[in-house]
Amino acid sequence: MSRRALTLLVSAFLVLALGIVGALSKVPYVVLSPGPTENTLGDVDKKPVIAVSGRETYPTTGALRLVTVAYQGGPTAKIDLLTALRGWLDPTVAVVPEETIFAPDRSPEQVEEENTVEMTNSQDDATAAALGELKIPYTTVVSVLSTEKDKPAAGKILKGDEITSVDGKPVTKIEVVGEAVRAHKPGEPVTFGVTRGEQKLDVTVQTAESKGATVVGVSMQARYKFPFEVDINVGDVGGPSAGLMFSLGIVDKLTPGPLTGGKQIAGTGTINPVGEVGPIGGIAQKMVGARNAGATVFLTPADNCAEALKGAPDGLRLVKAETLHGAVQALEALSRGKGAVPSCG
Repeated sequence: MSRRALTLLVSAFLVLALGIVGALSKVPYVVLSPGPTENTLGDVDKKPVIAVSGRETYPTTGALRLVTVAYQGGPTAKIDLLTALRGWLDPTVAVVPEETIFAPDRSPEQVEEENTVEMTNSQDDATAAALGELKIPYTTVVSVLSTEKDKPAAGKILKGDEITSVDGKPVTKIEVVGEAVRAHKPGEPVTFGVTRGEQKLDVTVQTAESKGATVVGVSMQARYKFPFEVDINVGDVGGPSAGLMFSLGIVDKLTPGPLTGGKQIAGTGTINPVGEVGPIGGIAQKMVGARNAGATVFLTPADNCAEALKGAPDGLRLVKAETLHGAVQALEALSRGKGAVPSCG
């Protein structure tokens, strides 16, 4: 055998061996790649993404696309070294340490459950923000999620109770409850007005001390009572980052004329009930997914603008979104073809 042939044979063997080692070696990383998009003005599984009942709606055109990030890997499905290497070489994906997605103290099942809860809360907040933008009144209630074992409220205040007052002061948001409890010294009584099913009760609880604060041991969440039904269906999508696009979809359906101007609009961002847009993760992958779906405009949370500018795909215009109201104004300006449109640049 010639020296050249022997060298090629040895090289091929080494490449094969490295390939086998790479395929068998599992690494604690997660590959993030552009995920599917959904048009919040369209359908998923033959059901409207946003369905409004009990209120007049209007025809829409174009698209308001929420964007997602797909991932490979995790504690129960680790990727191999070759997959990680391919990801590092691909500019459209990111390879991140496993613990950035799956915290060591939480199982994958817990992460999925938290994402589902965040998505549900995001939908409620998005509806509240949209109705606020349209000046449609709604009611906020504070609901009990759970009570801590061995804390004063356990057994007295129950899961599902609505807290309507504290020491006679009406409750319209969670912060009111916390402030009223902390105004007491540990050991002092505090009286909660509670709605439990059809009953209206006054429940008095002794406060306690925990980590230097006055507490009763109640976990709460804000819930909303809207004047009509808004049902949001997005299949398996989880997390809070679609909030802005949900709000815009609701606003578009409840107002005459297409907010999009017939354009393919995509975007991302969390939203709170007063319409403030918050940052998200995976912006680079979300922009690629948006462009692949045909979007020409991408609504970008202000805090993500700097990162977005580094990797925006060609043909995708970045519009800065700080609030729902600002995003609505920007889309109206784009639709008319005139007016100021805030940019990330």
